[in-house]
Amino acid sequence: MKLTEKIPWLMGRLQRTLSPCLEECCATPLTKQEKHLVKVLEIIEIENHVCRGRQWPGRSPVERKAIARSYVAKALFRYVHTRDLIHELQARPNLRLICGFPQSQRLPSESTFSRAFAEFAGQGLGQVVHDSMVDQYLKKELIGHVSRDSTAITGRKKAAKKQKIVMVARKRGRPAKGEQRPPKELTRLDKQLDQEASVAIAELRNVCNRGVKKNSKGYLQSWNGFKLHADVNDTMLPLSVVLTSASVHDSQVAIPMIKMTSKKVDYCYDLMDAAYDARQIRKQSLALGHVAIIDRNPRKGEVISMSPHEAKRYNERSSCERFNGRLKEEFGGRHVMVRGPDKVMMHLMFGVVALFADQLLKLTGY
Repeated sequence: MKLTEKIPWLMGRLQRTLSPCLEECCATPLTKQEKHLVKVLEIIEIENHVCRGRQWPGRSPVERKAIARSYVAKALFRYVHTRDLIHELQARPNLRLICGFPQSQRLPSESTFSRAFAEFAGQGLGQVVHDSMVDQYLKKELIGHVSRDSTAITGRKKAAKKQKIVMVARKRGRPAKGEQRPPKELTRLDKQLDQEASVAIAELRNVCNRGVKKNSKGYLQSWNGFKLHADVNDTMLPLSVVLTSASVHDSQVAIPMIKMTSKKVDYCYDLMDAAYDARQIRKQSLALGHVAIIDRNPRKGEVISMSPHEAKRYNERSSCERFNGRLKEEFGGRHVMVRGPDKVMMHLMFGVVALFADQLLKLTGY
């Protein structure tokens, strides 16, 4: 079933079955915000991917599903702290019912929410849910352009020390007769051409450290934290997301992301800015049947302008910048209150999947 058929079918089922049952169970009518949350949760279906741990004495593992749905509500409603989410669940019976907490039982404590969040981060729940959504809604679609870019994520931890790189001086001049010199070491981009995407990403740093990047006005800005790299289609739906240290250059993530996204969907064009201008990146894009449109990096003062048709297609890259803006301003990307790369990624992925569902509903008019 294609996207144009899937969403109307899902919304029709929601209106026929789930909404009437909810209205009967709720003491007060659902607000517009709560109805929107119900639609978003039905698209995400995060409860289907929550792993059931071993049964120990104490709280039921079914609670983990309700907590996962609550964290989606936290991202959608822009609650900064978990205690704000718990307070709203206590004050709003309808929200509590939508998330799946029984009215007759006490809500879990803030520490229980935090432990559940750590479990979700360790399981990689966010990536699993996001990959499932891309496969369910976009696998059968032909994507025109994939825009690739990164955005700064501020961390709450002291920056890690820089890695010391030991440079081995190569002997200058021609080798003497019979002398065997070691072969020149491959660059990271050359290695990534033959690596699996997961292996290449695992080799990149993801600790909290210092990063520097030029903003849209050409000024350098620095921050302490991470970088979130995203592949976004023309309609602002995220296809692949990777978190690295703030110091990792954008070009180091391009090749594995091209491979990741190519396995998920079929698309035609790779759109990237001048930070991705490298021979290996163009080669990888071409090898997978795509056309790479990359802004030229003016090395040695040489400026090469795009052809008119490339420049027109390159304008579609604004979808990635708008995705970064929405994620930060509307879905919690600017307020990261957890530490550690796994937890930071989990926090961001709750926002990513909520944005994905919200954008789908906007596109289809629901």
